[in-house]
Amino acid sequence: MQLFDWLVLIITLLFIVGYGSWKTKGSKNVEDFILGNNETPWYTVGLSVMATQASAITFLSTPGQAYHDGMGFVQFYFGLPIAMIVICLTFIPLYHKYKVFTAYEFLEKRFDVKTRSLAAILFLVQRGLGTGLTIYAPAIILSALLGWNLTLMNIIIGVLVIIYTFSGGTKAVNVTQKQQMFVIMTGMFITFFLILHYLPQDMTFSSAMHIAGANDKMNIVDFSFDPEEKYTLWSGITGGFFLMLAYFGTDQSQVGRYLSGKSVKESQMGLIMNGLLKVPMQFFILLTGIMVFVFFQFNPVPLNFNPNNKTVIEKSQYKEEYHALELKLNKLSEDKKVINLLYIEQLNQDYDNPILRKELVTLSNKEKDLRDKAKEIISKADSNSETNDKDYVFFHFILHYLPKGLIGLLLAVIISAAMSSTASGLNALASTTAIDIYKRNLKEDKSEKHYLHATKFFTLFWGLIAILFACVGTLFENLIQLVNIIGSIFYGTVLGIFLVGFYLHKVQAKPMFYSAIISQTTIFIIYYFMIYIYPSDQEKLGYLWLNFIGAILTILLSLLIQLVFFKRNNHQLNEL
Repeated sequence: MQLFDWLVLIITLLFIVGYGSWKTKGSKNVEDFILGNNETPWYTVGLSVMATQASAITFLSTPGQAYHDGMGFVQFYFGLPIAMIVICLTFIPLYHKYKVFTAYEFLEKRFDVKTRSLAAILFLVQRGLGTGLTIYAPAIILSALLGWNLTLMNIIIGVLVIIYTFSGGTKAVNVTQKQQMFVIMTGMFITFFLILHYLPQDMTFSSAMHIAGANDKMNIVDFSFDPEEKYTLWSGITGGFFLMLAYFGTDQSQVGRYLSGKSVKESQMGLIMNGLLKVPMQFFILLTGIMVFVFFQFNPVPLNFNPNNKTVIEKSQYKEEYHALELKLNKLSEDKKVINLLYIEQLNQDYDNPILRKELVTLSNKEKDLRDKAKEIISKADSNSETNDKDYVFFHFILHYLPKGLIGLLLAVIISAAMSSTASGLNALASTTAIDIYKRNLKEDKSEKHYLHATKFFTLFWGLIAILFACVGTLFENLIQLVNIIGSIFYGTVLGIFLVGFYLHKVQAKPMFYSAIISQTTIFIIYYFMIYIYPSDQEKLGYLWLNFIGAILTILLSLLIQLVFFKRNNHQLNEL
């Protein structure tokens, strides 16, 4: 990195932290700190909701996901617009009607304190893990590629977030996320158009898409009914729908964003904005990954994008064997470049040559075989090495091919995204702990100032926990998948509780509580025996289905338990 990159990075981050702290300092009470006095306009709500979900993992992992597996991951978001409509029509009006600070307050009004506490604890567990991961993900990539100390990176990102979140609460999160989304999207757009500029001179965007298509990267929709497939149209609009409904409708990190809206209408407009823009945004990020793939059809590419693995190999007895594979890859890369240039030349003459197209597929398969052999060698050299390099693809391109100044901006994008998601997570964890656990179980009355200080204390507490978790975390497969897997394990049960609360008015507290316990236990068992114990891409169930199964199981069990064990109320259930 050049001096100019450092200046861009430091000035951008200090501006965001300083502006957020200055603009929102001096919260007077809990309502101000948690709900921002309900003064947030709809466009800020929309941007804040988008920024909360668009973590650093999104910008590190998603392009790498597209590079390796193509555009199919976009199906994950197909259920999102439908979920936004349901939340706008049902969730938001009820939250505003009951004037809740957190989503889980509603559950006590509808059921009892046990059900509220259970949902809050499930949220704290999964969001606590997720928040630590939003710090750890960019830290481990930055430390690996730039040689920065991993623990120091975790602490720096965590402390920057704690400063303005502790100072201004929800207002600070909302205000800073507007700046962060601007930095993020500016950096991504500049990068996308630079990639286009770097492609061969006579190559059009259309011919780039043909090359991606020839390599099986443009299969956007998969109509397969195979439950083992992670991303299909059906898993997107069912499992994805339930995941998005749970995340945006019951996760306090998101609920807190739109509860701060000026009115029901402003909150609804913010979510509709998210529903309209989120899928195109993810499509664009994936498309950027596809363009990186096309770029590397004409430029040198490493055998494994994770630089740590190269270091491991150089110190091992397998060094010569690995170097032999690198020589083969270099020769293969030259062959690919020649064939791709011929293919483009004929595309420009409106002829999609099937022989050249077939040759491209053959060369890609040979490259995949070389990469798989490299992974085997890396594993032999060090069994603890992470051979999956999806999370390093985009950053490798940034460091080696972007001009000075823009590297600093892209680093600011990644760290800003990390700060954005982490801030929302800390704010939600603190709010839930203070309101749903601490205040609810405190026997004596305390002043508003006391609860304000308590919420700030829990912000600091969860910030330190997140940093600690980030410092002891381990890399797992693909980071964006890990975040969604953690969510999918817990979200189904929590969503089921809320759906029963919203729509099945006759189901009582005890059936609801017992069904939630049984459902969550069942999901743990299903996850272990059908997903966890199998190698990547050999799982017996796509993880998105956990959301659907958890929600439906919770709903059906609550009805069954009500019918069988609480017979005195059976005549009421007949009205459902």
